[in-house]
Order: sequence, then structure tokens, then C-alpha cells
Amino acid sequence: MSRVLVAMSGGVDSSVAAALLVEAGHEVVGVTMKTFCYSETPSHGKTCCGLDGITDAKRVASALDIPHYVFDVEEDFTRDVIDDFVDEYAQGRTPNPCVRCNGNTKFRDLMKRGRALGCDRIASGHYVRAEHTKAGTSLLRGRDHSKDQSYFLWGLPNELLPKLSFPLGELTKNEVRERARALALVTADKPESQEICFVPTGDYRDLLRRRLGAHPALEPGAIVRASGEVVGEHQGYASFTVGQRRGLGGGFPEPFFVLELRPDTREVVVGTHEELFRDEVEVGEVNWLTDAPGSGSAVTVQLRYRAPAVSATVMEDGNGLVLSLTEPQPAVTPGQSAVFFDGDRLLGGGRIVAARVSA
Repeated sequence: MSRVLVAMSGGVDSSVAAALLVEAGHEVVGVTMKTFCYSETPSHGKTCCGLDGITDAKRVASALDIPHYVFDVEEDFTRDVIDDFVDEYAQGRTPNPCVRCNGNTKFRDLMKRGRALGCDRIASGHYVRAEHTKAGTSLLRGRDHSKDQSYFLWGLPNELLPKLSFPLGELTKNEVRERARALALVTADKPESQEICFVPTGDYRDLLRRRLGAHPALEPGAIVRASGEVVGEHQGYASFTVGQRRGLGGGFPEPFFVLELRPDTREVVVGTHEELFRDEVEVGEVNWLTDAPGSGSAVTVQLRYRAPAVSATVMEDGNGLVLSLTEPQPAVTPGQSAVFFDGDRLLGGGRIVAARVSA
């Protein structure tokens, strides 16, 4: 059996992941990451990422009779996740901080620190499966597709895959809670946190105002049609994302949605639902966990968490990877992830740079 470091947020999922590894006979070490968010507001202590999360993780570790440590990763987390989050919004894109955290701080940096504790593997409470064979390690969707979190793991360093363990990959959320109740863990009925951990107020624009100060992303600009016709005014393009309907004002002859953000002119482009559809997607920062498919290869791509996977063909141009979608998709959003699958197998992913209608 190995010595395994378990990332414990203080939630039920990571608690049960640690418990299952203990039951399996592994030597388990629990670790909670101390990030930027802990000192921001008193109310933030109630989340899995706050002070209560540390306390609950320690209580679970004590119940399981395993050591527990708190790692201060504020500097790394700020650099890799928060700075990127702010910069993406400033450039008119919609980031996914969980992807950045998983690809950097949560696994890469924890593995480095875990080695100092004698750990040779790292585990978490993600609903995803790791398939270890002589040919290598593959990540698969969680057995419970309604909770599957493989979408968030495309950015993992390939060399880390053989060292990863996901004990919840074969379980449903209900089964996880049942296990926690059977073990009388204090986190058994703890609600899931839906907020961004480093946004204590629940409004990401508060963070942007604090970090950006006076910036075009937070200044008024025009709401325009694709034709250039001005149809309204906004108070900052950072408040919008592609596909958004709310916050555009009224008086339109039909419902309008955000089609595009133009940081250079501070314009928010709006149009009808039919105008939201795109069939070509440019993808950057691509990371492959398997052999990269060549130009002309057919792939399945998921363009948003909870969105259905769709068929596409890989094309390449001078700027990188371009996908030709078999069927046009609505609200393809720059900054979000395009994640590639072969059935349940995670192939890799990248960041959406742009989306367009093919000529």
C-alpha cells in the first residue's frame, strides 16, 4: 500500500475519499489548502474554502485517525488562479477558475509539497475515474454522469496521471452521503458550495473593482447590434458573458442575447437567439492527456460544463487548433474550456479563444 496525500476541502466528497482510502489500507495524509479567501470577510468562513472548511477537515481527519496539515498556497494560488481570473475578465473573456486551480495549485503544487511528507500519490474527491494500465493512465468520466467532473481536469500535467487516485469515481452523490453518514462524519450533510472560493461577497465584480481599479472593463460603453446600430448602454463589459440575456435592458422587439464582447471599443454586441450559433471554434493553450489527434480527425468536444458533448473535426491553421463543429452550437464562450473525449475517456482540452460562423 502507498502513502497518499488527500486534498481535503472540509466538504463531504473529500472526506469520504479519505475514508475510503483508509478503509483500503493506505497510509493517508490529509491536507487542506489555505488560499487567498480566508481573511476576506467573516461570512466567508462558512464555505468549504473558508475557516470552517479547515476546521471540518481537521475533525474528519481526527475521526479517521490520520494526520492533517494546512498548506499556505496563497502566493501560488494568487498567481495561477486569481490573477488569471482578473486578466481574463479584463480582456472580455469568461474564465473557469476551477480548471486553473486543478491544473496548477490543487494537483501540481500539492504533489510537490506532498513529497516532503513522504507521499507518492495524491487523491481528491472529484467524481472521475483513473484507469491505470501498463500502457499508461487514462482519466474517465465519473460513473455518475450527473456529477462527472472530468471537464475540469483537462489541464493536469500528463506526468501526474499515474500518481492520481479518485476514490469516488464509481459512486453517486447519494452513495457518498450514505457512506459519510454510516461513518458519522461531521460533513455528511454539509451542503455543497456553489460560489467561487476567492469571491467572498458572491459578486465577482467586487473582486474586479478591487484588483483593476479604473479600467475600461468596468466603464460604460455601448450595447450594439452586429450591424453597429447602438441599442443601449452598459456599465462595464465585465458584467457580461456570451449567451447572457439578463441585464441588457428592455424595449427590444424580441429577446436579445450577448453575442460578443469587444474590449477595444467597450462594446457589448447583442442579437437574437439564432445569431448565437457558431460552427468554428478556435482553441488555445491545448493540453493533451493522450496522443494528440491529427488534422482531419473526428473528436467529441464539450464546450461548457453541463453542455452535451458534440461532434467536431480537428483542423489546424497558423494560429493553432480549430474545430469544425458538425452542428452549430449556441453561446460558445471565449475563456471557457473546450474539452475532448473519446466516449468516457478524457483526451485533453484547451481554452476557447474565439468562435465564428464558417465562411
